[in-house]
Amino acid sequence: MINSNPIGLFDSGVGGTSIWKEVHALLPNENTIYLADSKNAPYGQKSKEEIIYLSKKNTEYLLNKNAKLIIVACNTATTNAIKELRSSYDIPLIGIEPAIKPAALHTKTHTIGILATKGTLNSELFHENIKKYHQINIIEQIGFGLVELIEKGELYSEKMDTLLHQYLKPMVEQNIDYLVLGCTHYPYLIPQIKKIIPSTIKIIDSGEAVARQTKKILEENHLLNTNNRSKVNNEFYINDSPKVMQELIGKSFKVIKKDF
Repeated sequence: MINSNPIGLFDSGVGGTSIWKEVHALLPNENTIYLADSKNAPYGQKSKEEIIYLSKKNTEYLLNKNAKLIIVACNTATTNAIKELRSSYDIPLIGIEPAIKPAALHTKTHTIGILATKGTLNSELFHENIKKYHQINIIEQIGFGLVELIEKGELYSEKMDTLLHQYLKPMVEQNIDYLVLGCTHYPYLIPQIKKIIPSTIKIIDSGEAVARQTKKILEENHLLNTNNRSKVNNEFYINDSPKVMQELIGKSFKVIKKDF
């Protein structure tokens, strides 16, 4: 059975393109639509009610574009709104959560670090999840200012370097051996992070796991697009300047500025 309807993805900005890249690599036949709600970034500083409202707005936009599955490509939106989205919409929804489990299972120092937004670290869902790992020391760090700098295209700025040193050095001093990136924007910072932390510390993000889960859900619901002869259509929409997103996804794809 061929289902050529698109996979929908949304994020508070350009960060979720790190998830899109993994999904596109694993499922190259699938059509996709990506929404970057950069006008409202970062979600991590907003109230739960605001995050739910924006998440529903984005979901409905993607449903109107006939999305067959929606990836909430934002940790903050997942941890604050996924329950409401699942109770409101009859469509498979995949969320993004910090990948604590593999870090907790494999840590040798019994200490792991999590770099995430305030909205994720303060959420009820996050606190429910970390209760399972009370036997290890979890160091939480809010990445104040990181999303804003990424949205401005300042990945390699002096300000970014200063903030990363400020957030990562205390974790290193407390002997973490895993660093969990709890925001889909943060994989774009891995080159800088690797310059700051020892090479013995493993960095984990959720991208590959989300792509695998997407494939599994599509298969279970008979939604895979098995037609590998048709032209694949990948659409990218942003409600702010498209410049940074265009740089992140490359010139092969066109980013369209659009209000939504």
